[in-house]
Amino acid sequence: MSQTLLEKVKTLEPLHPNKSTGVFGGKSSGILNWNDIAYPHWYKMYKRLIGNYWQADEVNMSADVKQFAKLTQAEQDAYLKIIGLLSTLDAPQTRTALLISLYATDPSVQSIMAVIAQQEAVHNESYSYVLSSVVSLDEQNESFQLGRKDPVLLKRNEHIMEVYNNFVEEPTIENILKTLVYSALLEGMFFYSGFAFFYNLARHNKMVGTSTMVSYINRDELEHGRFIAELFRATLAENPQYNTNEFVDWVYRHFKKSVELEIEWSSYVLADLEGIDLEEMAGYVKYRANKMLRMMGLNEIYPQHVENPMKWIRAYVDNFDGTKTDFFEQKSRQYTKTSDLNGFDDL
Repeated sequence: MSQTLLEKVKTLEPLHPNKSTGVFGGKSSGILNWNDIAYPHWYKMYKRLIGNYWQADEVNMSADVKQFAKLTQAEQDAYLKIIGLLSTLDAPQTRTALLISLYATDPSVQSIMAVIAQQEAVHNESYSYVLSSVVSLDEQNESFQLGRKDPVLLKRNEHIMEVYNNFVEEPTIENILKTLVYSALLEGMFFYSGFAFFYNLARHNKMVGTSTMVSYINRDELEHGRFIAELFRATLAENPQYNTNEFVDWVYRHFKKSVELEIEWSSYVLADLEGIDLEEMAGYVKYRANKMLRMMGLNEIYPQHVENPMKWIRAYVDNFDGTKTDFFEQKSRQYTKTSDLNGFDDL
């Protein structure tokens, strides 16, 4: 199939209709009226996204500052490696969300991706914030070097980098679809063994500030994953020539490979940690993969893992089952504004 390179969307095209004729490669004036968009329910998704407002430096980290030195060496190592992993994924996701918006001819997609990009930037800031709370600048920098140097992490991220960079070099519908597949994997599965580590610490009353921050990130990622899945389905429906057995097989192959790499990474970074069963963790990764595939309109690939095997996580994840808890009103995770960075006034 010949591949047509998409052009970046012009800022305003007054001769085109306000209501987009396609999410990519369509026509739109660039003027957004939320009451007249091609996919009306996306307005609700936009509202849910902007309702998830929070700021990293308003989470009280004072207890974590004291507790970090008391963690076991294995826990400290995993803490720093997982923060390194999360920052490796969120930093390029900010740019990828913005890049997708440059080629989206539906202005509602442009607006939603702008919100997602901003939230990913907040996530990345939060990793710097939590590290600045508990370790020296040298140790912070070492953690952020992992994405460039750790061989297991490099192997794990190889396919993400390849697909994302292919989209940069060749902005075609096919490469957008593939980028959306990996964005769905990233938002809906890649983060989750890392999240589980912090929630496991919290259920042992350790580093609760960090796990609270992670729960807000997790809540955002769930919404991001929902929209990316919607965008994938809409793009594929509008471009049925790509809805082939060959492409669907590509999606399943890359999901399976990503699951294998995520399990390999979790076994590497979570080994010898109290409270996390690696076999259960592997089942959780497969459960998350199944869930993302269903959201994308595809079939499950792990029939033995349709239920969450780590139900204890639900106590720590905002919005896990689709419920809404406002950041400034939420009671379950004890949100506390602090008067100075990292709650040092409380020490």
